[in-house]
Amino acid sequence: MTFINLSLDNPVSRLDETTTGTLITGIGARFVMEGSAADGRFALVEHPIPARGLAAPMHLHTREDEYSFILEGEWGFQLGETVVYGKPGDLVYKPRNVWHTFWNATDQPARLLEVISPSGFEHFFVELAELVAAGAPDVMEQLGRLAEQYGLQLDPASVPGLVATHGLTMSDMPVPAPN
Repeated sequence: MTFINLSLDNPVSRLDETTTGTLITGIGARFVMEGSAADGRFALVEHPIPARGLAAPMHLHTREDEYSFILEGEWGFQLGETVVYGKPGDLVYKPRNVWHTFWNATDQPARLLEVISPSGFEHFFVELAELVAAGAPDVMEQLGRLAEQYGLQLDPASVPGLVATHGLTMSDMPVPAPN
């Protein structure tokens, strides 16, 4: 799994040429644009998520900001204590050092485009998808180490409350040990 190397000689990242990976419990990632094409300023990853799916436990990025551009469906976002919702065409800002999560708030599959700035964190998704694809028996332990490597803090204890509060279907979502 990898990104297409965009350049003036290859300026289009075509859907059928991009690779995808499955993260945890059906959460997907389509590797659209690695940050080197933008001199490290940003990267793009698309996330398809199943109906009522939780993308991740509450988490905090220490190195990058994220912007979620909604392509399909309605999405819920928790930013600190604030909960907001977005629909296609909306852009949601998730700044670094703010605990947040997001979920598909509909009964249909949904997609969003994640803008990561500066780039670098897009490789977290590639590495996680490779762990999942390899069937690593200790994927949750490795996820904890991977999160630490990328400056990502996770709150696994947040999952049951998020699932109950927002009517999500991921009560069996495996989560890593706290880092």
